[in-house]
Amino acid sequence: MKRANMDRSTGNRRDQVVYLAAAWCLSYPDGELVERVPLVRAALSEFPGALPGFAPVLDLLEATPPMDLQAQYVREFDLGRRHALHLSYWTDGDTRRRGEVLGYFKEAYRHSGVLVDLDGELPDYLPMVLEFAARVDGAAGRDLLQRYRASLEMLRLGLLRDNLPHARILAAICATLPGKSPQDEQEVMRMAGYGPPTESVGLDPYDPRLLPVRRS
Repeated sequence: MKRANMDRSTGNRRDQVVYLAAAWCLSYPDGELVERVPLVRAALSEFPGALPGFAPVLDLLEATPPMDLQAQYVREFDLGRRHALHLSYWTDGDTRRRGEVLGYFKEAYRHSGVLVDLDGELPDYLPMVLEFAARVDGAAGRDLLQRYRASLEMLRLGLLRDNLPHARILAAICATLPGKSPQDEQEVMRMAGYGPPTESVGLDPYDPRLLPVRRS
């Protein structure tokens, strides 16, 4: 991600560190990420209570052989949709409406004067949104996260259900946003303004991936 200018928001420094640490910890675990673990620990340690939510994943990155780390990541985040890291997947699924939503993310990046190298990813890829919020435009990035709060919560609950340590990282992200996190999927549906989608492709009309986001 190449910045055309520095972060113009006044953003909370703690939140910026949480967002960047989360962006890295939710990314594919290559050698560069493993080398960053001490830096992530040091940055989070500057803020009381920030490190514990990340410690299990950081420990995993340091203690697990690289090939095992990568195989686990692909299995949990790439091969299936139970832990989809693309925010609009949870709200729009495989619908034609999703194209319009992806355009919304691109527009947010453009308005901030940033040149984004998608590197083969869609613009709603959570690590990319988090890095945008941390490094480029805190206000616009937080707005994207809040707008797709239901997606974050559904991902958090899915990770928690499958006993994956990344659930605590999602909890840390959600803790930077207004309001308490829902306890279950039904509460997330109520948060989002639940109702069947107007059009879907190959998915059940009440599939939780198709939660409509309440527009302000």
